[in-house]
Amino acid sequence: MTHILIAEDEQGISSLIEKGLRGNGLDTTTVTDGDSALRQAASGEYDLMVLDLGLPGKDGFTVLRRLREARNAIPVVILTARTSVADTVAGLQGGADDYMSKPFRFEELLARIRLRLNAVPRPPVTVVRHGEFSLDLRTRRAVVGDRAVDLTTREFLLAEMFLRHPGQVLSRKQLLSHVWGYDFDPGSNVVDVYVRYLRRKLGSERIQTVRGQGYRLVGENVAVGSHG
Repeated sequence: MTHILIAEDEQGISSLIEKGLRGNGLDTTTVTDGDSALRQAASGEYDLMVLDLGLPGKDGFTVLRRLREARNAIPVVILTARTSVADTVAGLQGGADDYMSKPFRFEELLARIRLRLNAVPRPPVTVVRHGEFSLDLRTRRAVVGDRAVDLTTREFLLAEMFLRHPGQVLSRKQLLSHVWGYDFDPGSNVVDVYVRYLRRKLGSERIQTVRGQGYRLVGENVAVGSHG
């Protein structure tokens, strides 16, 4: 699945983009500040970034410059309230692939995103990681620190879902749909059971329960549990 990073601090706008992209078969992750945008974009897990220039912390120009200085070629579509010619030129010369001004029509944004996604084929991501936890999607190998961990097929798919959305709360409905392909069954506890399996193998503190919402993969500095 194609993964889009949305770097936008206005919740109404980010929700609109997120809903529209997911409705068109694209997976999304949203961040609301420049430091998070730079960190996530540098991870190699995303196929394109929609970038607001007016982010708190590092602004969009800084995020873009740091990425290009690091020779990171992730396609970037700037989406901003800044409409001056100087800002447009600065964004494009700074390495942006496209530039759109707010207010905007979602249909046009979607068309531009699809254009950029199809412009240059990108090699598929074969390893996803968060801190000392990594998954090799090609060999199905899981590693925590310096030790390999044996995961079943369902455990691996569940771990991959968490790794592709670090820090993001994932509901039981989302996990059930992505990993098992089921519609939500409020009586099913299969997600909870498999989260317990992962905790035994990866470390009990690595996956956090968010009461009433779901689960999330927590930060990098977490304890490593024993073999399960």
